[in-house]
Amino acid sequence: MTTGAADELLRRYCQDLHTLWRQAGGPSLRTLGGSVGLSKSQVGAVLGGQIRRPPDWDVVKSLVGAFHQYAKEHDRLRHVSLRTGIEEFWRPRHAMLEQAFRHRRTTDPKAPAADRQPPRPAPAAPPVPRPVPRQLPPAVRCFTGRDTELRALTALLELPAEDGDAVVISCLNGTAGVGKTALAVHWAHQVADRFPDGQLYVNLRGYHPEQPMGADEAVTGFLDALGVPDQDLPRDLDGRSARFRTELAGRRMLIVLDNASSVEQIRPLLPGTGRCLVLVTSRDSLAGLVAVDGAQRLDLSTLPLTDAAVLLHRLIGWRAEVEADAVQALARRCAQLPLALRIAAELAGRRSEAPLAELLAELADGQRRLNLLATGDDPHAAVTAVFSWSTQHLPAEVARTFRLLGLHPGADLDGYAVAALAGTGLAAARDTLDLLARAHLVHPTSTGRYGMHDLLRAYAVSLTTALDGDRDQRAARDRLFDYYLAATADAVAGLYPAEVTSRPRVAPAATPSPDLSEPHAAKRWLDTERCTLVAVARYTATHGWAGHAIRLSVLLYRYLDGGHYADGLAVYQHALHAARQVGDLVGQAHALAGLGNTEQRVGRPESAAEHLRQAIELFRRSGDPVGEATAQNSLGFLHFELVRYDSAESCFGRALTLFRQTANLTGEALVCNNLGLVHRRRGRHEAAAEHHRRALELARRTHDWTAEALALDCLGLVEQQLGRHRAAADHHQQALVLTRRYGNRRGEAHVLDNLGTAQVGLGAPERAHRYFEQALAIFTEIGDYGGRASALNGLGEATHASGQPATALTHFIAALSAATIAGARHQQARAHTGLGHAHHTRGEPGRAHHHYEYALAHAADLELAEAERIRSHVTALADHGPVNRTT
Repeated sequence: MTTGAADELLRRYCQDLHTLWRQAGGPSLRTLGGSVGLSKSQVGAVLGGQIRRPPDWDVVKSLVGAFHQYAKEHDRLRHVSLRTGIEEFWRPRHAMLEQAFRHRRTTDPKAPAADRQPPRPAPAAPPVPRPVPRQLPPAVRCFTGRDTELRALTALLELPAEDGDAVVISCLNGTAGVGKTALAVHWAHQVADRFPDGQLYVNLRGYHPEQPMGADEAVTGFLDALGVPDQDLPRDLDGRSARFRTELAGRRMLIVLDNASSVEQIRPLLPGTGRCLVLVTSRDSLAGLVAVDGAQRLDLSTLPLTDAAVLLHRLIGWRAEVEADAVQALARRCAQLPLALRIAAELAGRRSEAPLAELLAELADGQRRLNLLATGDDPHAAVTAVFSWSTQHLPAEVARTFRLLGLHPGADLDGYAVAALAGTGLAAARDTLDLLARAHLVHPTSTGRYGMHDLLRAYAVSLTTALDGDRDQRAARDRLFDYYLAATADAVAGLYPAEVTSRPRVAPAATPSPDLSEPHAAKRWLDTERCTLVAVARYTATHGWAGHAIRLSVLLYRYLDGGHYADGLAVYQHALHAARQVGDLVGQAHALAGLGNTEQRVGRPESAAEHLRQAIELFRRSGDPVGEATAQNSLGFLHFELVRYDSAESCFGRALTLFRQTANLTGEALVCNNLGLVHRRRGRHEAAAEHHRRALELARRTHDWTAEALALDCLGLVEQQLGRHRAAADHHQQALVLTRRYGNRRGEAHVLDNLGTAQVGLGAPERAHRYFEQALAIFTEIGDYGGRASALNGLGEATHASGQPATALTHFIAALSAATIAGARHQQARAHTGLGHAHHTRGEPGRAHHHYEYALAHAADLELAEAERIRSHVTALADHGPVNRTT
């Protein structure tokens, strides 16, 4: 084995130990070190792959045992890999690793050249880089003052921690509008280069009047930014918090937790090691975080008068030089609060014809009208007075729109949402947003989208409560929720023109909507608005718009099934709550079906099966055969994944009957494809091909490109198993064009993987290697361990076919690890078969026989047609006959 191949084998071995550690919940390195007799840094080196030779077997055995014990104590044994036997799985891998390094020693450069002619290794698949999030919002314009506070924050970077694992936490505390966020973001941009692994930012909306962000939502967003796929997310907050700490281990990152209201919001978002720094902003003093977690508190007061005047000078311009006394008075009138100063400066700048003294008089009148001066030095009085001052000088329709913005449940919005709230045209809505942004009453969050400071949101809500009647507020929310429902329906129709489930009828919105008929525009809109749609689902489910929450969940079913599983679980839970509140059985059935399908994706088979059975019963009672068929199909696929082929065929058969009775061609196509999968797995190739051809015909008739790509890909697989590799490659190429045209990354990876296998069959292993590498990169990116196992098996088969059995071993071992993590037993059988081939080629019949036996056991248990082929290899080995290099 070459030096590079042995090192790659060691890297993957350590990587899989690290994966097992994460799945166990990330026990501390100090705890692990105590259990295996190593230092914390030595354990970290093993898990981080920072070692040059294999660790002792006793160390590995103790580590894996500690992972299992920790997982058992913390109820995390749901991962298949945590239930894998140490001796049965890790001992053979460790022995193979040690053998690889022993073999490498025999190829030392000092040895005679004739004695060392190792096969040229195929290039290793390029590593997929870990995401480096850059989530900081834009720095505020004309930032002024705060030199003392900036130096204090920077000094935190130089503090020697008493404990090397201590996390540095700083809390910026102060009243609303005092500039906590501006200071935090300004400083974060100054020091961003000191955190090469990225910066995370979240607005916890701690003082939002209705929807503060929970810690579970925040940590889920962070995990998404760090590249953790939804299917790998732990079920509860504690598990996700542990996974977050695991992902941050060894990284140097800056984490900004903005606008927190309580310690409970913060603690699940804290890293576990001292290489990260956390900056928290809050109106609360957060005494518990200081006392228990060692946070450094930095109290932020209003700007000194000099700095406040300088800020006004910079914002107002030359007029401030002429009216210096008025600027000082204006700074005092604004209580030297940065938010109030900026709003006042914007209004002064827009009214360039009026002297600043006149504006000061108006502000004084506003304070008297609002009766806000009674508190004397209360800064909230000043900022509210400035809000009032600013909004009173807005055009009436713009002021009304500002008030209505407080009714929006999401974090930000665009011109279409504003048009819906206000009942205006799109151009007027965009002009209003521009004017409000110039007045600092909203702020841009991205191109064409705007958010609102929580203090301004609260002020807007108070105004709409006082000035707009209940009927007007209800009408505004009706228009907004109708718009989101109609736009979602348009986007789903554009992206999935042939929906499997029966779509609810949705009337067109009465206000402007974007053109979402083109698939790319539809997907872009759904991706942009996904968080808002989840917020809308939550609000409508609990505030009297149950029908909107239910229909929204049905519309989003197929989109959310594309990998947005955490959001899907939230949307379906809200829909289930709404449907139960109003006694809607069909709505309950759809929500239960969505929950069951999503739980299947994230590895909760027992809960998924129970929800799907409940959905089937409710659909049946409600007389909804299409819904029942869809749920039966999902339950059938769950059985298929669990290797219960008889149960899967039974469910697929019932679903097919119902779809045909209702003339639902799209549903029929999907079930035909699934039946073909079962037949192919059982070796019934002609029956499988017949089902896939029927699915292809229906998909083309209904213009369902997703089903068409799937049918073409499956037909290619059948052709491969019949030995018709050229026809197989043609089918896969057609499927690849469709998946790439419509941006289906998971589908693209599967097709690339299958194309690689076809090229191996065609005798072109080098070309196959390229396809497998591309597939592996995508599968790794989206977190699909089953796909990774398949692509790695393919790489092993390709390198073995090109005469490199030593390199093939590294791929097959990595494939076996990924397949074990995914619970993909058919890929485990394939990996053991490949290992048997590679060992036999290397003249190691004992090892080959060992892996063939394992492969045969897996194949027989799974009812794989492959079992007979593997049995023939075992027989050939026993007779010392030749073994074919390809599979």
